[in-house]
Amino acid sequence: MPDPVASRDLSPQLDAWRTRADAALARALDSIAQGEPRLLAAMRHAVLLGGKRMRPLLVYASGRAFGADDALLDAPAAAVELVHAYSLVHDDLPAMDDDALRRGRPTVHVAFDEATAILVGDALQSLAFSTLADAPVADGRRVAMLRELAIAAGADGMCGGQARDLAATGAAEALSLPAIERLHAMKTGALLRASARLGALAAGAGDAAFAQLDRYAEALGLGFQIRDDLLDIEGDSATLGKTTGKDIAQAKATFPALLGVDASRHRLAVLGEDMHAALESLGADADTAALLALGRIALERDR
Repeated sequence: MPDPVASRDLSPQLDAWRTRADAALARALDSIAQGEPRLLAAMRHAVLLGGKRMRPLLVYASGRAFGADDALLDAPAAAVELVHAYSLVHDDLPAMDDDALRRGRPTVHVAFDEATAILVGDALQSLAFSTLADAPVADGRRVAMLRELAIAAGADGMCGGQARDLAATGAAEALSLPAIERLHAMKTGALLRASARLGALAAGAGDAAFAQLDRYAEALGLGFQIRDDLLDIEGDSATLGKTTGKDIAQAKATFPALLGVDASRHRLAVLGEDMHAALESLGADADTAALLALGRIALERDR
């Protein structure tokens, strides 16, 4: 992937956005006035103990590309991360991926209990939509943003992708490449795509921009998942903060399992070029440097 930011160090900007996102998440959790203490503690455990914050960063980067002030983007950035956090809590449950480690710490059902973890996921999803409903944008934009997040999180998006993943576990060899791509476009890609769209919606981007943003986000989502699959093979639990080697042990539907490691790495390079081309198509008026930097981070990360 060409280096689009050779003359710009975007690390301070990304760090500032992470700080904004963390503050917005803390405000959202603090807004719960009469929550049960154990549930609230478990929600904080799920949300505030680190993470890459890729989805909030995409909200800020896409909003900035079209001239939005960061203050308009705090609510959608927090909302999409709350949905992501809920999905991780539920994914880690024994009935799903049965994992004991997340972000280097015990998963919610291990640190608390299974019933609390289920309620945490439910409560975080509810909080996400109430947070987004308070976004300081025009009513029409707010409704569009709520719809975007709802679709991405539902049966045509993240939940549907998880269902496909569960159905394929143990029988991954029976899946074709298009089937695996569709699975991960729903499970991982849908929320990343929504993140890019939420920022653009908050900024009032024109309709023509969304096709190229979608092209970028679809390549990023697929690349993000392929990198995840490779890290499960090549990474270590201490660096990743989660258990490695589980994809092979559970016969999960992964790209290395179908394509092999070398072909998966080649696919990452092609997806990087796709992201670059999509954002170039937005034109010179769009400040896409942060979006391009996030694409590079997604493909090159070590955790």
